[in-house]
Amino acid sequence: MPERLPNLDPALLGDLPPVSGHRPRILLLYGSTRERSFSRLLVLEAARLLERFGAETRIFDPSGLPLPDDAPLEHPKVRELRDLVLWSEGQVWCSPERHGALSAV
Repeated sequence: MPERLPNLDPALLGDLPPVSGHRPRILLLYGSTRERSFSRLLVLEAARLLERFGAETRIFDPSGLPLPDDAPLEHPKVRELRDLVLWSEGQVWCSPERHGALSAV
């Protein structure tokens, strides 16, 4: 990801200290599968900032994720999400509001 962060003063930035001998592992999730998803764009920006602070980031793409209780635990997207959750030490969730609640995605 580009290091271009024009609205931040590099002199004021530090790095996240390593906790376990590696960079902090952060999983980012967004709750929209639209082609022009603002929650996805916000997650991409959050990942850029977290990487600048020294974190290792991964972003889960929810496209193809089945609804709860609609697929076996061995479904590829369910397995991918489970593996990423186990890998992560922290998570950032971003979801559009749907009727006053988080999206089903």
